Amino acid sequence: MSAILRPVRPGRLYVELAATPEDVVASQRLRYRVFASEMGAVLQGRSEGLDEDGFDPHCRHLLVREPATGRVLASTRLLDDEGARLAGGFYSESEFDLALIHRLRGSKLEIGRTCVDPGYRKGAAIAVLWSGLASYIRMKQIDFLFGCASIEMDDGGIRAAALMSRLRTHAFSPEDRRVLPRRPLPDSSAVDKDVIAVFPPLLKAYVNLGAKACGEACLDEDFGVADVFMLLDVNELDATYSRHFMARAGE
Repeated sequence: MSAILRPVRPGRLYVELAATPEDVVASQRLRYRVFASEMGAVLQGRSEGLDEDGFDPHCRHLLVREPATGRVLASTRLLDDEGARLAGGFYSESEFDLALIHRLRGSKLEIGRTCVDPGYRKGAAIAVLWSGLASYIRMKQIDFLFGCASIEMDDGGIRAAALMSRLRTHAFSPEDRRVLPRRPLPDSSAVDKDVIAVFPPLLKAYVNLGAKACGEACLDEDFGVADVFMLLDVNELDATYSRHFMARAGE
């Protein structure tokens, strides 16, 4: 059986770690529906209907399931230091130079390919997924959590420019924790002050936890988004938000 990270309650969504190849395939099918069918991303997988790559075998896969059917409603994959060594690096290194991140002392965990079924994006699925992540962080005694949070570029980059301006002001990392994007966005320093841009859910969750943007965004042409490298020092979790985040992990 999968390792349940939060007790199953009748009628409630629950989170678990994938324990079989079939569990991983269920996550890959959801990823394909969200990234390829919905967003139009160009995926490199070998199998039709699956989003798969060379990192998957080295990751743990965190799944949120519907209790009545077991259907996967949300998922993310977790890559730790040992998994990254076996995979030849972290996934983020395809987009950013992580030289300064590698110098940080402590255990690291990268999350990626986070997605939620369209019918559950306003419900509890993302909260349950984060509670499972909190449990995993506790279980593995992780010091640093990081990953790429995406901003859609369907408006030509206006939203990305506005959000990067907000991040530079309110949630930018110190210089010694910066990364360099391999495909930087066009200069976005001049931002229309009338643009009102709302943080996407994953980016908002990172910021609420106290994570910092570690530099400028990278253009991901395959997914048609701007990726922001977000780093959370687990020992510096935002006090107010972390009480909710870590309390759910203890349920």
